[in-house]
Amino acid sequence: MPALAASALFLAAGCSSEPAASPAPGHSRGADTSGPAAAGSDRPAAAVVAAPEPAATSTAVARAGVAGGKARKTSMKVRSYDSHTRRAVISTPDKGGSDGKVTSSPSPTGGSPERPHRTAVGDVIASAPVPGAPDGLLAKVTGVIAERGDGTEVQTAPTTLDALLGDGDAKGSVPVDPASFDVDRLLPDVKVSWAKTGNVHAGPEGAKVPLGSLRIDVGARLGTAAGAPAGASASVSGFVQVAPEVDFSYGGGTAGSGPGAAYLGVSGDWTSKWALKGRAAASADPVRVPFAKLHADPVLQVGPIPVVVNLDLTCYFQIAADGSVTVDVEQDLKGDFKAGGTFGTAKGWTPVDESHMTSSPVRTSVTAAGRVKASLGAEATVGLYGTVGVTADLAPYLRAEAAGALGTDSAVASGGSAGSAGKAGAGAKAGAGSGGSWSVHGGVDLTGTLRVQLSVFGTPVLQRSLPLGSLHREWTLAEGRA
Repeated sequence: MPALAASALFLAAGCSSEPAASPAPGHSRGADTSGPAAAGSDRPAAAVVAAPEPAATSTAVARAGVAGGKARKTSMKVRSYDSHTRRAVISTPDKGGSDGKVTSSPSPTGGSPERPHRTAVGDVIASAPVPGAPDGLLAKVTGVIAERGDGTEVQTAPTTLDALLGDGDAKGSVPVDPASFDVDRLLPDVKVSWAKTGNVHAGPEGAKVPLGSLRIDVGARLGTAAGAPAGASASVSGFVQVAPEVDFSYGGGTAGSGPGAAYLGVSGDWTSKWALKGRAAASADPVRVPFAKLHADPVLQVGPIPVVVNLDLTCYFQIAADGSVTVDVEQDLKGDFKAGGTFGTAKGWTPVDESHMTSSPVRTSVTAAGRVKASLGAEATVGLYGTVGVTADLAPYLRAEAAGALGTDSAVASGGSAGSAGKAGAGAKAGAGSGGSWSVHGGVDLTGTLRVQLSVFGTPVLQRSLPLGSLHREWTLAEGRA
């Protein structure tokens, strides 16, 4: 999430994280890094936009035998779906609007439904979320079971998007409404804020959230090392703020061969400000503590087709420490990220990952020798119609360490911008026999996975999940000797 969170959310463009006061030259998150252009198509691409409300009424059907085989807008509705039996009830009111049975066929021009026609074996249906299919439904009718009072019961089987999109092209990035997220707070002191046009929900007092952004504040006490003094009590606090977008593109190939290009990902602007104080308990392995889980099902409109994207964000903090160092550090971090998978006929599926971050320390203080690393990040998962496609973990972190003869009453501190930290405003009070060194670093780790379910586009099935790799950048916030 926040940093989603969350549009997704990384390899074609690599990862860069700079502590400078401005992003890398020439960088633009809106720059196209994937999509139908990879297939060499000269056809204009259809715009990918947010589905109009009410999205729950949106359905498209591709009918076997119709010229082109592409999806058409239809008044057919999936009334219910059983994921265990894969049976669905589909209805369309007739001209009188009373019988509830499937009696309408889509127009060959993609306009309003024309002559009455019942659903048939071979129909491919795409639907926005419905009862029994909260992640949307993409399915092919394999059998007509019975007529019911509320519609026609049919047997379905999984299918792929190329059955609907055919040889068409489509691309676009759609912001996710921050108010559409369902939030599961996993710790007591978690507050959620968001802002959208005409509607603002503010969590913490005084929180100011830009339009389109989602903010999650957290504060939690941490266990301290055995024998640590009372003044070494540990805590983590701060917020992550993200403006997530879903990125989608499709470039059709020849009939029946699947797409020539495709992309699915999540991206967004990221802001965080967080602090680590005290002496955290010793741990052989990093301890990850999720503090909020978020879920949204934005519906993209690709021509007449409702493409349901499933976006999950898990916000967490993670601590690794040797239990001996006491710190008081705080960092501002701003930037953006992009994670996803891109498909081309030459290379198949490959990962895309980017992260550009700028940071500055608010305060840095290290007492006694030891080391600690703390992350405040988010894991984002994006998929289509309930199938997981891409998982990306963006983990900005703070790392502090001190070595040598820093006494228990020794302290070093500095503040200022990332470019000046450690060069000005630093000082130390050393105990007897001191002469150690200390440093505080900011950084970002980016990891993730491409899943086999990306074959929902109609591309060849991945033989295994592909790791996005482990991208790592680090910069020095402050350093010195005592």
